[in-house]
Amino acid sequence: MKRLLFLFLLFSIPSWAASAPSSTEQYPVKVHVSSSMWTMEPWNDGPIAVLRLLTIIDGKKYTLDALTSYNYAKVTLLAVGDYKARLVRNVHRNAYESSQTYKLLFPDGKTRKFVVVGQSE
Repeated sequence: MKRLLFLFLLFSIPSWAASAPSSTEQYPVKVHVSSSMWTMEPWNDGPIAVLRLLTIIDGKKYTLDALTSYNYAKVTLLAVGDYKARLVRNVHRNAYESSQTYKLLFPDGKTRKFVVVGQSE
């Protein structure tokens, strides 16, 4: 009887566990990257490397930046195309100023945060 009860519990456990949310639920925003480039920006201790993306998010054009470690031997650009993302910071101080940060999900499951540094029509 104990064995039967053990088997019943063992096989019913997966039905108790909630399924993990899909990447579509966790990263609902579609980001189209139309351009990827490196730029050097001034910083306190000297210039710092920035990966800059020109994107389209919900039909609007944005420039996104990510601070990165810059190594001439390992300079890589993000491939243009569509990526899943989620908005991780969305601050609106008033009706005309905002500050936003997106986390992009890459095909290998890695992520990187990008700050919105520009917008255009």
